[in-house]
Amino acid sequence: MAFTVTRLLGNVSRSKLPSSVGIFSRQFCAANYQHIKTEKKGAKQNVALITLNRPKALNALCDALMTELGEAVSTFERDLNIGAIVITGSEKAFAAGADIKEMLNQTYSNNVKYSLLEHWSNVAKCKKPIIAAVNGYALGGGCELAMMCDIIYAGEKARFGQPEIIIGTIPGAGGTQRIARSCGKSKAMEICLTGDQFTAQEAEKMGLVSKVFPTDKLVEEAVKLGEKIASHSPLMIQLCKESVNVAFETSLQEGLRFEKRAFYGTFATDDRKEGMTAFVEKRAPNFKNN
Repeated sequence: MAFTVTRLLGNVSRSKLPSSVGIFSRQFCAANYQHIKTEKKGAKQNVALITLNRPKALNALCDALMTELGEAVSTFERDLNIGAIVITGSEKAFAAGADIKEMLNQTYSNNVKYSLLEHWSNVAKCKKPIIAAVNGYALGGGCELAMMCDIIYAGEKARFGQPEIIIGTIPGAGGTQRIARSCGKSKAMEICLTGDQFTAQEAEKMGLVSKVFPTDKLVEEAVKLGEKIASHSPLMIQLCKESVNVAFETSLQEGLRFEKRAFYGTFATDDRKEGMTAFVEKRAPNFKNN
């Protein structure tokens, strides 16, 4: 688990720390991750790349890894120079599942008291777009992590699945819910009730994956997508992501109302005016995130 300056300072409020300490804390944290790697990619260094790094365990999602991932996502979310985030693993495994050895002796009461897996949702709560670049196995928690992201790109040899039923349990980090919303009831039932794996090509056909690429080109293509997204107004990207997510959480009429209000709201921003002015003047817009 990453160890930050903030933890060393105990109960001192973040708001009372000088800005220089905050910057140092983020750099120190990033430099000391044990289970992930972080870097900035793209011509403008505006795409964050987070690589899951437990190769001996096929990137099994232990608590420490997911804590570090949440911290890294939060750090890049606060970084004004970052417009999109890419999460990937190795060519062999994006993430082969949750760490079953860590869960083996858990009890129902402890799960309730300590909210097992609750902090995994930090990835889905990020306001910036997150792209999952999936090579190899994305099973169980690995498939759920990919679905927490906003867009999934897959390598041609990637394999997905929710095999929890095989080991006597069910998906617990969104597997039954997000697959149903992406692929429909019948496909979700088949995937979750059989535990069978399915290919990247099948995932693309059912709408779970946006595009499939050669294994060695996957991360490059995900970063290119991140760069394209990051070229737009960060404020509009945030509003648009929120609006799309509402479609999965409300009725059509409520979603349409939300979208309309958000659309109207863009007319109170400088970036909306700049974007439309640039279009009329046939030039590239200069967004300021305002």
